[in-house]
Amino acid sequence: MKSAVETLNPTRVRLTVEVPFEELKASLDAAYKKINQQVTVKGFRSGKIPARVIDQRFGRGAVLEEAVNDALPKFYTEAVNEADLNPLGQPEVDITELKDGELLAFTAEVDVRPTLEIPDYSGIEVTVDPVEVTDEDIEKSVEQLRERFATTSPVERAAAEGDIVTVDLEAKVDGEVLEDGVASDVDYTIGSGQLLDGIDEAVKGLEAGASATFTSQLKGGSAEGKDAEIKVDVKSVKARELPELDDDFAQLASEFDTLDELKADSRKRLERMKKFDQATQAQEKVLDELIKLVEVPMPEKLLEDEVNTRKHNLEHHQLGQIGMDLDKYLEMQGKSVEEFEAELKEQAEKGIKTQFILDEIVNKEKVSVGQDELTEHLVRRAQSSGMSPDQFAQAVVEQGQVPMLVGEVARGKALATVVEAATVKDTNGEVVDLEDEDEAAEAAEAGETVEAADETTEA
Repeated sequence: MKSAVETLNPTRVRLTVEVPFEELKASLDAAYKKINQQVTVKGFRSGKIPARVIDQRFGRGAVLEEAVNDALPKFYTEAVNEADLNPLGQPEVDITELKDGELLAFTAEVDVRPTLEIPDYSGIEVTVDPVEVTDEDIEKSVEQLRERFATTSPVERAAAEGDIVTVDLEAKVDGEVLEDGVASDVDYTIGSGQLLDGIDEAVKGLEAGASATFTSQLKGGSAEGKDAEIKVDVKSVKARELPELDDDFAQLASEFDTLDELKADSRKRLERMKKFDQATQAQEKVLDELIKLVEVPMPEKLLEDEVNTRKHNLEHHQLGQIGMDLDKYLEMQGKSVEEFEAELKEQAEKGIKTQFILDEIVNKEKVSVGQDELTEHLVRRAQSSGMSPDQFAQAVVEQGQVPMLVGEVARGKALATVVEAATVKDTNGEVVDLEDEDEAAEAAEAGETVEAADETTEA
């Protein structure tokens, strides 16, 4: 077999391949055997029809077509390996010559991974938020904990902000009660904004047993988007009572004996969270700067496929699971179709560039992935997918996606290498120490810094 490579542009090549006919013998034999099993000829036992009879009855062309279809993937792979190419996606194959007994010639155009020059990235400098925990942060954290231990009790007074009312609702459109517009014994916290626009004003000042009507635009159901007349009957009013902030509360809500100990623990916890966020922010900003440094030719077919994949996943998985279509989603986001598609293309481009660049650094820095690292990453991916580690691991193996996971871990480590070489300062001008490898790894996972690149692996 002879092959040659023509570079069409930095991300696409054309392979020209010539195969001597004798190299098709194995595929021809397989073609005759396959046709033998599929047809019957009077006078011959099944599977024992001579090749000359098959040629006479069904045509030599049908045999050649079957043989060529069987052989092409093998010859294409050999040509790719011989040229040391990194193809992206499926090739566009064109058979240019097929001479029975003499020659098979074909061309294959395919996108290839571009060759990248990774410049010195040690000069990257980024600025991140400082790790500062204020007294107000502590008070807010403790107050949130206090809210969790709030109790409710019935009151014989008019409903006010923050109270919990139990109500019956009835919605009418054009004077007719909707079939799905009636609800009973609905608990609602006044001021939460989690039910219908206008209900807060309607129920404030009402006691148990009182009713009111108001107009509101329906957010769901058969008359979604229409204005409806809503009747609300207040059945009960309950006041929320918060526990006193003292040592008894600390003992109730935590393992600590005093409120001061609880607050001190809250401070430590908030500091860890802010360091976590700071590490993630550093990685995201360093990645953005790294992408600016490297010129990445964009394979148009790969980009088109990635955009389509992301759009399909959004429409049929993310939105489909919550019963929403794309038009409604765009309306809620306040985006036009053109703005959405431009944003999707920008995200896809960044994802492809991220993967190409980090893969190049993996090769350049000879990044390796240990079994423990792969297992830890698998467990995290399993948690995010809602599967057990064993189930997720089985699915990964069955679908042949182990190399994909290894690539994800390697790219994460490559990014960590770049972050370590960069200068990271907070807005106070202080140099940020990100040398805690465990914390940095967790931040990379939780922050999904290389999420776009990982998603692109499928394409």
